[in-house]
Amino acid sequence: MSENIYERDLDKNPANYQALTPLVLLERAAKVFPERIAIIHGEASVNYATFWERSIKLASALSAHGIGKGDTVTVMLSNTPPMLEAHHGVPMTKGVLHSLNTRLDAPIIAFQLDHAESKVVIVDREFSSVMKEALELASVKPLVIDYDDPEYAQDAPHPKGERIGSIDYEAFVSSGDAGFAWSLPDDEWDAIALNYTSGTTGNPKGVVYHHRGAALMAYANTVHAALGSGAVYLWTLPMFHCNGWCFPWTLALTGGTHVCLRWVRAKAMYDAIADHGVTHLCGAPIVMSTLLNAPDDQKRGFTQTVTFNTAAAPPPETVLSGMARAGFVVTHLYGLTETYGPAVVNEWKAEWDELDDAGRASRKARQGVRYAALDDLTVMDPETMVETPRDGETIGEVMFRGNIVMKGYLKNKVATGEAFAGGWFHSGDLGVMHPDGYIQLKDRSKDIIISGGENISSIEVEDALYKHPAVAACGVVAKSDERWGETPIAFVELKEGRQATEEEIIAHCRSLLAHFKCPKSVIFSEIPRTSTGKIQKFRLRDLVKSL
Repeated sequence: MSENIYERDLDKNPANYQALTPLVLLERAAKVFPERIAIIHGEASVNYATFWERSIKLASALSAHGIGKGDTVTVMLSNTPPMLEAHHGVPMTKGVLHSLNTRLDAPIIAFQLDHAESKVVIVDREFSSVMKEALELASVKPLVIDYDDPEYAQDAPHPKGERIGSIDYEAFVSSGDAGFAWSLPDDEWDAIALNYTSGTTGNPKGVVYHHRGAALMAYANTVHAALGSGAVYLWTLPMFHCNGWCFPWTLALTGGTHVCLRWVRAKAMYDAIADHGVTHLCGAPIVMSTLLNAPDDQKRGFTQTVTFNTAAAPPPETVLSGMARAGFVVTHLYGLTETYGPAVVNEWKAEWDELDDAGRASRKARQGVRYAALDDLTVMDPETMVETPRDGETIGEVMFRGNIVMKGYLKNKVATGEAFAGGWFHSGDLGVMHPDGYIQLKDRSKDIIISGGENISSIEVEDALYKHPAVAACGVVAKSDERWGETPIAFVELKEGRQATEEEIIAHCRSLLAHFKCPKSVIFSEIPRTSTGKIQKFRLRDLVKSL
């Protein structure tokens, strides 16, 4: 067999190959746009040169305290500048960034600190009380650094907590060397970040990201969110959630501006959009509702079009039309923690604008097609690993394959093996594939309702509920039934000042759905949500069990 001529004397070398990493994007931005504003936080702002220098000094200080390859640095921070600095400074040491959900309780925090073997903890004083309790429960004894936010608002929901660390964040950064020789990863497969799943059925799993995936997400986000040069991004999405969908690394690619937002409030969002010329933001549908339902005295006018990237269930048509009137263009995304956040986008086609209302709504309800950085996306029978027909009706499990799928679950070989069975990442989401290759979710596998042998999609029922003018939020789960096995039960949160009866809600659903799919009962209550605005179905199921 003859030698392949394209493998002769054409080896990798420092001149033609480096590991992919998002860290070089900030370095480039600091050189190309040194005076451009990188971060705005309240009355303060810093340019790219300063952002870069502070990230290096953070890396230097961490390195001086022994942080190196494979060491975990845990942060419990709001959407503030130190969170952005940590996304660069921590991996510059070859360490791994672990971002804690700021709404977790002490036992879960303690579990994560121990499981991640945290060496350093950076904690905002807003969360010092729960962190203090967690550290008392945990076995690890990390270096604790306090962050005292100078822009902490006077109308904060509660006062700052006590200092629990041995050093202040600003003092820690100041101790670093701006000339520190920071490190590229040895291999692009090296870990860059650790994110834990919600853990609603036992201890959460630690999802590990690598430098390659984070870098590719930066490029993919720039394309799919249409981040042009000088984009201004408002931080309504928590940066702890899938590393803020990788946007802390993304903005540097085109020299965009991060506008930090500590609390998601209508007035603060409108002020930021109007005062700073915000062009992009991300969030769950609850953020849209907050904007649309704000009192008139909190709203501000703006001339630019603002792109709103949203994931989770597709927003109701009434919300989408309201957002359009308010000057927002909504892009529907879909993904999981295990896919670095959104990996699927509803690529809107111009010809769909010519459809009638029902036609457009049916297209908007789809999750869409794969990100450019994802290798493949399909719907399969999880038992046979055979693709389902592309008929828009046959339900299977949504599966992913590509460079923006996690490395695996930290210290959990069994769960990792199950997740990657057959060479695909099993999402646990049930959906269909349409003839044009667009996927549409029908439910989580655990949320599908099987009544009399028929599958009922809770998403389909919820979509019908949202079409009722009085419904602000809803969640549909299964209730045990002696005759049918399971029947749907709806939890409904009404809009302020609006009223509806159980009979009216059920009749409304029956006008839109087959009767067997309609909720057999309706409970009016506040809908429990996660810190990112997603409805907590497991809590609704617990409520049903207690009835």
